Amino acid sequence: MLFWLGCAGFALSLALVTTLTPHRIWGACAAVGYVVAAELARRGPQPWSGRSAVAALFGSVVVPLAFMIVAGAAQSEVGVVEHSGGLLLHSGSPYLPHPAGVDDYNPYLPGMALFGIPHALFGGTPLADVRVWFCAAFLASMLVAARPSVRNFRHVAGDSSARAAVLLLAAFPAVALPLAVGGVDLPVIGLMCLGLALADRGGNGTAAGLAMGAAAALKWTAWPLLPVGLVLLAVTAGRRAAVRAGAVAVLVAVVAVVPVALADPHAFVEHVVLFPLGEGGVRSPAASPLPGYLLATYVPGGSVLAMAALAAAAVGVAMSLAVRPPRTVVAAADRLAVGLGLAMCLIPATRFGYLVYPLVLATWFRRAELVAAARRVGRRVGAGVGRG
Repeated sequence: MLFWLGCAGFALSLALVTTLTPHRIWGACAAVGYVVAAELARRGPQPWSGRSAVAALFGSVVVPLAFMIVAGAAQSEVGVVEHSGGLLLHSGSPYLPHPAGVDDYNPYLPGMALFGIPHALFGGTPLADVRVWFCAAFLASMLVAARPSVRNFRHVAGDSSARAAVLLLAAFPAVALPLAVGGVDLPVIGLMCLGLALADRGGNGTAAGLAMGAAAALKWTAWPLLPVGLVLLAVTAGRRAAVRAGAVAVLVAVVAVVPVALADPHAFVEHVVLFPLGEGGVRSPAASPLPGYLLATYVPGGSVLAMAALAAAAVGVAMSLAVRPPRTVVAAADRLAVGLGLAMCLIPATRFGYLVYPLVLATWFRRAELVAAARRVGRRVGAGVGRG
């Protein structure tokens, strides 16, 4: 109950202070959903009841998403991906040759444009909205990733079911907000978690390679997954499986990226390389006051310093993989979360919203421990209330 009330407080505060219409809509709807979830949790026989989680998800994702689709409200990323899908179908490239404004830029790798194809084919049909496909990809990836591996079965046997775990994750504000307003990072995160989960299960590496390659075809932020996931797979299934997974991942990414890059190299570099670094013809709107942005903005030569710090962080993480390779999926996810957290803080053009990457990675694979801790707290609070 206290958890859902805290979520309601966050959602209501956001609705009151934000100047972004989609975020205001989300905050108002989600606050109501979280309050209903808190009341259901109070009345339920057990903490973390399924009914409260369903109410939270309905209020924080389903209702605001449906309302915004009907009202035509969305973050700018939605329009960018839908436009890129149309461009991909008609010209073979999701990038405009001569972008003039911020909304003309598509900073994502070519695979992201696939989410915009339903809108290009079926127009304004609600089910063709790119956010519906973002949600479907994220939820499907996380459901498969939630299945316990055989070698960790005892460790997660007391955890809630896969569906309950995904439900709670999707209803959490840091995830529910981008699901409703159109954050492009969640399908990337879903595939990254899936790639790590498949690597932890061992096997011949093909499935893990497909998941990692699919993530790498969507956005640059997924590329650090490859060395971490392959090292984990080498530990769980041997070097041959890791080599096979690496070959499959690179093949998937190459097939998705290289033909588009060769079709118009200038447009590809302008959109996908220069613009995210803040060096494009138009300055990126990603400008949260994190260290990389502050260096690039207020220090002479700060962009070079920020990129040097980013490179040093990458080398440090790579050395840690060689010196002390992760032997469990939790350790691998933590290593990836640290690397991505450093990258999000050091790139010159960044947003606080990017920190959802390390947040999900650091919590998802230790969900059993978090749920057990929450239940212990709930029992203690209940006992205290009973004595009172």
